[in-house]
Amino acid sequence: MSSATFLSVEPRHAHNPAEPRRDPSVSIVLATYNERENILDTVGAILDQFGWDVEIIVVDDDSPDQTWQLVENLADPRVKLIRRVSTRGLASAFNRGIIESRGRFVGWMDSDMCMPPDLLPKMVDRLRQDDVCVGSRYVPGGSDDRSRLRVLCSRLINGLAGIVLGGGIRDYDSGFVVLRRTVFDKVSIIPTGYGAYFMEFLYTCRRKGLTIHEMPYRFTDREKGESKSAPNVLRFLWTGVGYVVRIFAARLRRFD
Repeated sequence: MSSATFLSVEPRHAHNPAEPRRDPSVSIVLATYNERENILDTVGAILDQFGWDVEIIVVDDDSPDQTWQLVENLADPRVKLIRRVSTRGLASAFNRGIIESRGRFVGWMDSDMCMPPDLLPKMVDRLRQDDVCVGSRYVPGGSDDRSRLRVLCSRLINGLAGIVLGGGIRDYDSGFVVLRRTVFDKVSIIPTGYGAYFMEFLYTCRRKGLTIHEMPYRFTDREKGESKSAPNVLRFLWTGVGYVVRIFAARLRRFD
């Protein structure tokens, strides 16, 4: 069975804008802050993969470069903008988008074109077998094309997470994922901080008995815009400390 059959994707020309839309099969959440140079490319690439059977929820933290305005100007019924004026944070942005989503399958990813939107249909198709599908840089077939220092630090963090949290997961801080909506009946995001929330999320999924598949992909460094996690060395190191703290906090957390 093809991905298109599994998703029941509507051809682009099949939708009459004058008619109310049914709930899409797939919801993809993008969290943005100063991504003016990338957001339209990311949104367009996702729409190309799913046609009318997708909604994209862009949660923008009132970007000074007016990323939100570009999204608003699209005036596409498949694209929903949430502009947060007094709240910031990656984890909380994804959490807000998930709350607003309607699809049977929900995913989220970076909005800087470092993660390939054309992998999304394959990831969703994998949900016929598993509860969660993670885009992984560190399973066989995957790669991380960033600077040596950033790759080394990422592998050290993931190595520590693998030792402390277990579960056989290679890319604990991927942040590139699709899952069945029913996952949220058992697990929710802790909506604080930057990327460390994802390690906690995957660890809890494992503890709750959910199945996780890692699908390899090539992670490329951004071509446009500035990294939010490592704009300078001090911020990079501070982010790393936060990851270590939350790895151990997740391990010590009690589960019902």
